[in-house]
Amino acid sequence: MTDRTFSVAVAGASGYAGGEVLRLLLRHPNVEIGALTAASSAGSRLVEHQPHLTPLHDRVLVETNADTLGGHDVVFLGLPHGQSGAVAATLTDASLVIDLGADHRLESAQDWTDYYGGDHAGTWPYGLPELITADGRQRDALAGVDRIAVPGCNVTAVTLGLQPAVDAGLVDATDLVAVLANGFSGAGKAPKQHLLASEGLGSASAYGVGGVHRHNPEIVQNLRHAGASDVTISFTPTLVPMARGILATATARLTGDPAAVRAAYESAYADEPFVHLLPEGIWPSTAATLGSNNAFVQVAVDERAGRLVTVTAIDNLVKGTAGGAIQSMNLALGLPETTGLPAEGVAP
Repeated sequence: MTDRTFSVAVAGASGYAGGEVLRLLLRHPNVEIGALTAASSAGSRLVEHQPHLTPLHDRVLVETNADTLGGHDVVFLGLPHGQSGAVAATLTDASLVIDLGADHRLESAQDWTDYYGGDHAGTWPYGLPELITADGRQRDALAGVDRIAVPGCNVTAVTLGLQPAVDAGLVDATDLVAVLANGFSGAGKAPKQHLLASEGLGSASAYGVGGVHRHNPEIVQNLRHAGASDVTISFTPTLVPMARGILATATARLTGDPAAVRAAYESAYADEPFVHLLPEGIWPSTAATLGSNNAFVQVAVDERAGRLVTVTAIDNLVKGTAGGAIQSMNLALGLPETTGLPAEGVAP
């Protein structure tokens, strides 16, 4: 543990992910917020984009480049997919660089080409501390690293829902189905017709249907780390009229003892500070996670269908993005993992 203060820069500070990183950093006792950068918004004040961040109202956004980001202990990259790699390549190894985008998540260059296109920027240590691996948990691989790739928000929810059963050998990982209800903030701030209030309010719509969503290979990658020799998943996200949150319902063909299911989840998450298996009969809701770094999980066995059913709720901007990033930052810097992170939600 250290009482050192770390200087932190945030690229993409005008966006949802960048704004949420800043909200959480403002409560972090070991952080001093440095440069805030943007692209088209450079030159404007942060208050024009993040009016809820009162202590930073007068800060002016500057251009995103090596000069403005360099010299900081930690740099968060909240940039569109495909842009983080080039920026990260200009930063010195002395900085801890944390990519909130997808550029460095995938281990397979072919997966990157298939789902994102272009050249693969390389693979960084993966920022999901709770991920089950052959060596234990991913948190053990984050101590002292200088690069971290933050998971996709959908990936976090589906992985946390399924990995205990995969690790325990209770399910057939080649027969997985996940359907998610997603808040609109997960699509970013870009002005697109289907994201307008007049289009989204009172409506639910699917997207990324038929195995084309970019989070598919990342989910497969994680569940292989959790012990599956092969993974096949049908993954379908849907937009629902809420600003934040993901409710992930995932099912798998049960191959092990149904009576062993709950014990596997209890064992997997008993010591996790932010992942909570709810008492039997209580089901996760996105509202309960609002503003917190929590993930709530529940499991059931559908005996007639012979399937395991898991439901996981997270706040996509906290545990799904900024909270997971800061949790990983804490581990990399030798700080207590929970430092600065909210463990309580906001209700109603």
